[in-house]
Amino acid sequence: MMRHLTLPIAVALAGLGSAATLAAAFAFQHLGGLAPCAICLWQRWPHAAAVGLAVLAFALTSSAPKWARGIALLGALAMVVNTGIALYHTGIERGWWQGPTSCSGGTEDIMSLSATELLSIDTAPALVMCNEVAWAFGGLSMASWNGVICAALCAIWIMAFRAQSQSTA
Repeated sequence: MMRHLTLPIAVALAGLGSAATLAAAFAFQHLGGLAPCAICLWQRWPHAAAVGLAVLAFALTSSAPKWARGIALLGALAMVVNTGIALYHTGIERGWWQGPTSCSGGTEDIMSLSATELLSIDTAPALVMCNEVAWAFGGLSMASWNGVICAALCAIWIMAFRAQSQSTA
């Protein structure tokens, strides 16, 4: 059934998928009290771009289908990039490789603070560690789930591209 998606439906699904993922991230942050780390924030940008691309592609599906086709490829690229960021973040969480020292326990940030800043409760930096899992489900962290979701959304964007190319053939 998914193979027979029309261009507008596939674009809408891809855009809504990224919008729902962003909404969940904001809900975890603002309702669940789980502050994002720096890499978590990086993962939000491709979703935001994909939402914008979906709106634009959806608007162009009937009037300029060739443009909508190119936009679908950009949406797929955004999700490939985000899958890579999620894999990078998952690797940091699992200790497969070292993450940025600014959020993975490096000493550079601490060494730049004065003794007063280190001892002060009021000026202590609020640092969320990138190498710590704040939430997990089914053995996967939020970063890992984001990677799975991004890979699925990439497939939907590709279906949107293929739906367009099939209708013009």
